[in-house]
Amino acid sequence: MTCGSVDDGKSTLIGRLLYDMQSIHHDEFEALVRDSRRPGSADATDLDFALLVDGLEAEREQAITIDVAYRFFTTVQRRFIVADAPGHEQYTRNMATAASTADLAIVLVDAQKGVLTQTRRHSLIASLMGVRHVVLAVNKIDRLNYDQQPFDEIHAHYAAAVADFGFQSLVAIPLSAKFGDNIATRSLNMPWYRGPALLAHLETLALDTAAEGPFRMPVQLVNWPDSGVRSYAGTIARGTLRLGDRVRTPSGGEARIKTIISPQRANTQNTDPAVAGDAVALVLDTEVDLSRGDVLSAASAPVEVSDRFQAHLIWLDERPLVQGQSYLFKIGTRLTTGSITRIHHRIDLNSQGHASASALQMNEVGLVDIGLSMAVGYEPFATCRDLGGFIVIDRQSNATVGVGMIDCALTDTALPVRDIDRAGRAAAKGQKPAVLWLTGLSGAGKSTIATALDRQLHAAGHHTYVLDGDTVRHGLTRDLGFTPADRVENIRQVAEVAALMADAGLLVIVALISPYQAERDAARKKLPPGEFLEIFVDTPIEECRRRDPKGLYRKADAGLIPNFTGVDAPYEAPTNPDIHLRTQGGTPEQMAAQIVFELRRRDLP
Repeated sequence: MTCGSVDDGKSTLIGRLLYDMQSIHHDEFEALVRDSRRPGSADATDLDFALLVDGLEAEREQAITIDVAYRFFTTVQRRFIVADAPGHEQYTRNMATAASTADLAIVLVDAQKGVLTQTRRHSLIASLMGVRHVVLAVNKIDRLNYDQQPFDEIHAHYAAAVADFGFQSLVAIPLSAKFGDNIATRSLNMPWYRGPALLAHLETLALDTAAEGPFRMPVQLVNWPDSGVRSYAGTIARGTLRLGDRVRTPSGGEARIKTIISPQRANTQNTDPAVAGDAVALVLDTEVDLSRGDVLSAASAPVEVSDRFQAHLIWLDERPLVQGQSYLFKIGTRLTTGSITRIHHRIDLNSQGHASASALQMNEVGLVDIGLSMAVGYEPFATCRDLGGFIVIDRQSNATVGVGMIDCALTDTALPVRDIDRAGRAAAKGQKPAVLWLTGLSGAGKSTIATALDRQLHAAGHHTYVLDGDTVRHGLTRDLGFTPADRVENIRQVAEVAALMADAGLLVIVALISPYQAERDAARKKLPPGEFLEIFVDTPIEECRRRDPKGLYRKADAGLIPNFTGVDAPYEAPTNPDIHLRTQGGTPEQMAAQIVFELRRRDLP
């Protein structure tokens, strides 16, 4: 890919390379001549080569690259796909897309401007996205009379700036994209430069191959046609596979490869190996437990699985990352729910320093911890892009809001063993513990019903405690506001405390709006099965507005309370609550009695 700051000549470089390689069609050349600044001239020095790459109307109007543009050309030695990444900071996410599949980055620097902030920004993102080879293309050297000194200074400055980025190779080339100096052939204008031309370096650079290392394949499809022969389809992410090789499933089952079916093997001997990048369908010699999202791996070196990771994350959405909020995560072919459990720091893309952060804004990069709802097969991104890279998806809009690179798995710290366990504390109280989670709109009657329920259970001799939204915000979560991130953290903290109280043997009654199903599900997972009851206090919003005991709807309608649930923020009603209370026509005592009846029916408490 080509990257760098705005107007450093990325599109012009690609266009010139295509022109020198005679990789443009006759009609494209005619359009280039017609659309260039001096129409009618076929002199290469008068052509605007950027027009061969910048195809969007807005790009041509503004003379900038907005989206990633891909171009293809072939030489005797290699086939190339060139991705032209935009230089503007606001299109950083587009640049990250280009870097995600690149083997080499051509980082352009205007010889007159030197290394800029965006130069360092793009270089850092390229390193995070797994690019290990860099060409520092010092462009527009013709404007400095092909002088060596500014080139040497820029080379030294850039090498120092990226010293810690982990690049395997860094080659600096002085060039002029407009006039073709050091593009396809060595330039006579710079006798002091003894290195290769750009094309020669691209043709001869030795690249790492994913065929090295143990076999890994994320399963994309389990195919069971009428013939009854089951096959497992996917693209090999790493390693080499041969007939007879032993493979292992995530559950520990093993089998041998009986048949390998792939387009690459159609005209070859069936004994030829399949390598990384091949799309294959595998037939095994025994039945195994394997489904979409699982990773099939070499039996001698099985893939690791985990549900907690530390990773670098590039945030792409205009809305900031909300720590603790539930998102969808796609790793390989596995799609699962999860959340960002911790933000260690934000990386200052200008200085490459670390800054504390409670959220990530669009185009920011941070080091984060991730917790998933299920364990997945993985490898560190530095080892395997396919199994170490992931995308974050917003559950409501289905938009991709982040891309990440797994650094390592997080190990669980064992909890201390106590002399008195959960069952012992519950037995001392003569009851089964549980968390009764009342959810509903503001004004639905949650707190009133919770108080009545507390009274009835206490009168029956049970040990209870009420965690009400207003009560906890006066103490436990008084430092939290009402931003989306703070709301999620408020629910998380209440869920943690409720789980601890249940562990002590109490019946815990929680009364919170808790508008999102994902947060309620996360609270449920903190308790053993059967000890969390989601209770939907179902009151129509019209009735809630009529009651409006605190005047909140009135203030929200006036714009005084932004993001108010039911007005300008959504409420996700439970689709399958454990207890459904339809409050119209009933009193709080009747609603509480209904809960008590359901608890006894379930042998709780």
